[in-house]
Amino acid sequence: MQKKTVYIIIAIVLVIVIVLITGKKQGWIGKTYATKVAVEEAQNRTITELVTANGKIQPEIEVNITPYISGEVVELGVKEGDEVSKGDFLAKIDPEIYISAYERAEANLNTQKANEANARARVAQAEAQFVQAKNEFRRNKQLYDQEVISEAEFDAAKSSYEVAKAEVEAARESLKAAQFNVKSSEASLNEARENLTRTSIYAPTDGTVSRLNVEEGERVTGASQFSAGTELMRIANLKKMEVNVDVNENDIIRIKRNDTAIIEVDAYFKQHFKGIVTEIATSAKETAGASTDQVTNFDVKISILPSSYENLMEQQTLVKSPFRPGMSASVDIQTKTVYNVPSVPIQSVIAKADTTESEAAKDELNEYAFVVKEGEVEQRKIISGVQDNEYIQIVEGLASGEQVVTAPYRTITRKLKEGTKVEIVDKDDLFAEE
Repeated sequence: MQKKTVYIIIAIVLVIVIVLITGKKQGWIGKTYATKVAVEEAQNRTITELVTANGKIQPEIEVNITPYISGEVVELGVKEGDEVSKGDFLAKIDPEIYISAYERAEANLNTQKANEANARARVAQAEAQFVQAKNEFRRNKQLYDQEVISEAEFDAAKSSYEVAKAEVEAARESLKAAQFNVKSSEASLNEARENLTRTSIYAPTDGTVSRLNVEEGERVTGASQFSAGTELMRIANLKKMEVNVDVNENDIIRIKRNDTAIIEVDAYFKQHFKGIVTEIATSAKETAGASTDQVTNFDVKISILPSSYENLMEQQTLVKSPFRPGMSASVDIQTKTVYNVPSVPIQSVIAKADTTESEAAKDELNEYAFVVKEGEVEQRKIISGVQDNEYIQIVEGLASGEQVVTAPYRTITRKLKEGTKVEIVDKDDLFAEE
């Protein structure tokens, strides 16, 4: 019986404590309860809108060296990282088979030229025989008209004349055929000479051998209409580097050529470089097996300004650039800047539907900020503008100097409403209590 009495007393005490705590929070007992918040005055600032993207560093100019012909690599004139100038020797493919092909084509050309000379002589011979037959025919015709020779003798002379005439035409056509054969052989010789020349590969441009894919003794395949061939090496101009980034379709419409960008390279921690947007893709990137709900990205190229990494060049004088193709980088593209405009921290602005509006308007999201006045918050509908990573422009709804609730974010989004009592505390103290 005594235990039961003790339990009843404990329960009564707990209920009293809960009632006292609730009453204090609701303002029934003692001081009125107020939600603790941190505030910040809306101020005029310069805000730069940013589009953030990630990508890889690559040279602005990079040439893939692929052979025209197939064969074994018998000599390499460069190593990876070597500097080359236009026309420098790079590699040699075994030329023996192409030397044989050239000599064969050259011999065939000489044969065709001899055939042409023979055909030309045959034309001269046929023309001489034709002249003789023509004169013979004229004499026999005069004798036939004078009835000195028989008709059979005249017909024989006429037949000899016609045969000689036909032989001239045949000889001339044979000469034409021989001339065409000579041209064909000359073309074959030129092709064989070109193939022989292509066994030696030379640099098409100035730059650095950024990648070497073959060694001496390896076989390579020449480029054709069905294959790109074996990539021997790459020559890149490391003096001009760019960042190739993927930009979301929602952000690509805000980017323009010549926009400035701040670049961070993973290899150079806490260093920032400057760049300029040089190219913007007009078509989205094609992704194998892409589905309709996959994110659509566009390629954007940003040239890195050499003046922004001069200090690194002083430390690394043996290389043309402190960057290497394939390095990871992130960029903040500065798309739009507004000057001296009212602004507040981004976390102060929330988007939600206005439940006081009509049913049709409830689905529309509006932007709001909570302004502190005389210990209470006023829910202020605003129109925002440009924003950066910290602040957002207030186009309409707030004036500079007004106190806006900035923290805690959970309180802003879930607890605050029109007329909520608040107590302003320092932000550090606010989070220390939490």
